[in-house]
Amino acid sequence: MGFGRRSAEELADLDCLERLVAAYSRAIDRRDFAALRALYWDDATEEHGQMFVGSPDAYVDFVRGALAQYAATAHYAVNSVFALDGMKAEGETYKINYHRTPAPDAREVITGSRSLDHFEQRDGEWRFLRRSVVLDWARVQDADPAAYADFAAGSPHGAAGPEDASFGLLPLLRRGGFLGVRG
Repeated sequence: MGFGRRSAEELADLDCLERLVAAYSRAIDRRDFAALRALYWDDATEEHGQMFVGSPDAYVDFVRGALAQYAATAHYAVNSVFALDGMKAEGETYKINYHRTPAPDAREVITGSRSLDHFEQRDGEWRFLRRSVVLDWARVQDADPAAYADFAAGSPHGAAGPEDASFGLLPLLRRGGFLGVRG
C-alpha cells in the first residue's frame, strides 16, 4: 500500500479502522466494558505480553481487574498505519498511556507502546481479530496534586466511569456512534 490516491471504499475502510482504534481508548478510559468487548470478534485474541493472552471475554475480565487499581487512565492513540487486503487489515498504532494510582500516595505510570493489530471485516463491520502490545518505554513518578488544581482553569476532571462529563455532554457516543461500521 503506497501513498497514492485511494478509492472511496479504501478511505471508508481506513476511517473505520481509525475509529475502532480510538474507540478502544475511550472504552478503556471510561471503563465501558461492554463497548470494549464489542470491538473484538468472538474468535479474537488479545496479547499483553506475559500479563495476559486470551479471548475477548477473558480480556475484559482482566482489564476490569487491572484498571481497578488506578484512579485515572488516559490512553492516547498518537498515530496509526494500516495495510488493507480485502476483508483483512493490519495496523500498527503508537500510543502514550497514562495511569494514576489513588491518593494519598498517588503515582503516575506513563508508557509508550504500540499495538500490532490484525483486523477483519465481517458483514461490513471491522473489529479486532488479534491485538498484540509492544512496550517501547516506561516511566514512574510521584503525582503532583497541585498540578490537578492549577491547570485548565478549573475544568472538570475526567472520571473513569459514567460520571465522566462525556457521558452527559455527548449522548451520541453513549449510543456507540463511533464504532467501525461502514455505511
